[in-house]
Amino acid sequence: MHPYQDPARPVAERVEDLLARMTLEEKAGQLFHSMLMMNPDGTPVTETDGSMLPFTTPELIEGRHLTHFNLLGTYGAREMARWHNAIQEMAAATRLGIPVSLSTDPRHAFTDNIGASFGAGAFSAWPEALGLAAIGDPELVFRFADTVRREYLAVGFRTALHPQIDLATEPRWARQSGTFGSDAALTCELVRAYVRGLQGEELGPESVSAMVKHFPGGGPQKDGEDPHFPHGKEQVYPGGMRDHHLEPFRAAVAAGCSQMMPCYGRPIGTDWEEVGFGFNRGVVTGLLREELGFTGIVCTDWGLLTDATIFGEIHEARAWGVEHLSVAERAAKALDAGCDQFGGEQCPEVIVELVRAGRVSEARIDDSVRRLLREKFVLGLFDERRYVDPDEAAETVGRADFKAAGAAAQRRSLTVLTDGPLPLSGRPKLYVENVDRVVAAAYGDVVTAPAEADLAVLRLRTPYEERPNRFESFFHSGTLAFEGPEPARVLALLATVPTVVCVNLERPAVLPEIAEHAAALIADYGASDEALLDVAFGRAKAEGTLPFELPRSMAAVAAARPDVPNDTADPVFPHGHGLKL
Repeated sequence: MHPYQDPARPVAERVEDLLARMTLEEKAGQLFHSMLMMNPDGTPVTETDGSMLPFTTPELIEGRHLTHFNLLGTYGAREMARWHNAIQEMAAATRLGIPVSLSTDPRHAFTDNIGASFGAGAFSAWPEALGLAAIGDPELVFRFADTVRREYLAVGFRTALHPQIDLATEPRWARQSGTFGSDAALTCELVRAYVRGLQGEELGPESVSAMVKHFPGGGPQKDGEDPHFPHGKEQVYPGGMRDHHLEPFRAAVAAGCSQMMPCYGRPIGTDWEEVGFGFNRGVVTGLLREELGFTGIVCTDWGLLTDATIFGEIHEARAWGVEHLSVAERAAKALDAGCDQFGGEQCPEVIVELVRAGRVSEARIDDSVRRLLREKFVLGLFDERRYVDPDEAAETVGRADFKAAGAAAQRRSLTVLTDGPLPLSGRPKLYVENVDRVVAAAYGDVVTAPAEADLAVLRLRTPYEERPNRFESFFHSGTLAFEGPEPARVLALLATVPTVVCVNLERPAVLPEIAEHAAALIADYGASDEALLDVAFGRAKAEGTLPFELPRSMAAVAAARPDVPNDTADPVFPHGHGLKL
């Protein structure tokens, strides 16, 4: 037995022993945190057509020495556990047997976006982070994160690519549903609870490591465009509130978060270098490491170095501000900035060449590898936590009490904007749209036409602009207003029958006419039809308040400053609005 394999030895000693045994190629592999998919039966992917992933699982683990992966897609719990064990066995058979660290984007709510999150599937279903903010209860957020921890551990996820603690200050931005809204003070409270729920009092074998994102705050996107794409690369601060966006990250570091992910965007018009934050030494080393005292892992957001094929379409590297640099020069600049790992990339040969050419020292590589190996040891991945039990995974994931807690949170998060006839009583004749008729039948007699109904229930989603390529179509951006024939159709229904309207607020919808004419208006952030109807009929209490204001017009949105919370003129509903029935 080598010293690094001995669980009785101190972690620091084990790290140094293993590091000394590693080749440069093996070290380079640790600096990449790439994506994997699995076969539905729980077996690793051994063939690929290149439309999503350029390499098979054996090529990445055995050939390129990678040991950090995030899993794409939704699968059964037992199958995920089997797959996890299969890739751990593959890693155990390599020369040094370094275990895999498996991560995931959020998968406990309703948003299904392969670039950001997955629907709950087998896991317990809770409201989006915006819904947790609407409730505003740190103890609930702790219980949520602790539930996530237990379900993740059961299938082998050891790093959460969340929480996302950007402030939702630009109403058009696509990523707001994953945030805690526009309130920095509340976000600080909730991220402390979230990190404690995932990691425990200190990082250990029962922990899930929290990769907090997107440092130093990704909310103030110019025109609300997303920095996954070239037209969203700029981050601006016309209101001078740069430090305000940093406050939640100060709280996260103080809470002991283990990892941090910098933003894609490049800051414009500040004293920071105008390059993407993953390349920005003044931000990663100067601010995060030196000023805030962060000693954990810094992993870049996905795809900073190389162009990528996603759904068969070519997307350029998010090398904003350094597009002119070669892949190797980009990698060197990110390492110089203070990053430890490259998300969504799999080109360790670039690091090897940088070291051999003398551009980056092996000692600098060792600094990052040390941090990455230390976390594997602390999480128990070399020891008792390498494998999981598929039977236990099937019993734990989606456990009845976890599902009940998520369902209760969905109900609490609903936000009553206007109440009108609420709560409803009796068994009215119900006309429903975008509501399951079978579910609705438990609350009233479902009819097929508005004219036959005593009451209608209509569910809507915040509008967005269709975007031309498939990947960007998952990122709902642009207009927030109901346009085209839809407003007239909705208003005609509201004029025909008293209607309870529920709008899913993945972003702040512009809906003054709907608010005026609906019999009642409710906001949701991910809630089942049962949750909505329980609240409407007084069987459950809605406790939510708006986590951001709802603007009156797109003109007001365009005139607002992207870095200033709740900055639109004369909003229809202000931040914090919510009626209690």
